[in-house]
Amino acid sequence: MQLLASLFLPTYPDPPGPKVVSNAVAVARQLDATLDAAVINVDIPDVSNALSGFLLDLPAKIREVEAASRNRGKALLEAAAAEASRCNVTLTRQQFKAQPALMGEAAAAEARYFDLCMVGWSPDNDAARMTAEAIVFSSGRPALILPDAKDIGVLGHVVIAWDGSRVAARAVADARPFLERASAISIVTVTDEKTLPRQDIGERLAQGLGARGLRAKAASIQTGKAEIGIALQEHALKIGGSLLVMGGWGHSRLRDFVLGGATEDILSDLRLPVLMSH
Repeated sequence: MQLLASLFLPTYPDPPGPKVVSNAVAVARQLDATLDAAVINVDIPDVSNALSGFLLDLPAKIREVEAASRNRGKALLEAAAAEASRCNVTLTRQQFKAQPALMGEAAAAEARYFDLCMVGWSPDNDAARMTAEAIVFSSGRPALILPDAKDIGVLGHVVIAWDGSRVAARAVADARPFLERASAISIVTVTDEKTLPRQDIGERLAQGLGARGLRAKAASIQTGKAEIGIALQEHALKIGGSLLVMGGWGHSRLRDFVLGGATEDILSDLRLPVLMSH
């Protein structure tokens, strides 16, 4: 059965970075997946009254913002079609709209129809952050968070951040398409951040993957003075990792996400593609 992947492209207030489309197409090609490019345009409610319309011409400003959003979406879909054609990737396209505060929720609802969801990431892009957090914590699907300003290449060396938790186990299961195609699999356990269920959890996971025909090596690290998410990324890059797999910790309170330590560290300073599951 062919994998169905999605790429979510919010267009307001800012579009994703220049590399998101090409990186997502490259991932779909690596996984032999069909890619759905989903543009999320903004739908601003008309809250004008006679006075605001007279003084500010608010309805005209709303139309201008929405038109700019649609134009950015059209350009993104055209870029996706061109890149998919160049890479011989089957592409479907769609557009939907949502109010500014609900763009992430709209993406999460649509994400539930796919096997893998991708979103570009920039710490200064509010739309990207809202979309990524909603997909990770509300969609029930794995989210591949892609740096938006550099080419990622082939995601061949998969690094698993493993603490024996439920969300980490979910992430490993969701990463199977990448693990089955990996040139190398590394398991990393942080030993000085919290109490672990047992000392050999990395080796135990490697044994389980080996029973499935997936060869993996386990190692332990300590964070020292670094934040855990930064330590994980630095270790992954040091050993040549191209994809970090981890569980996402967090929850939503009236759409304000409260993130766990490692998740917050990753999203504050993304250094390589990260597959997160919750």
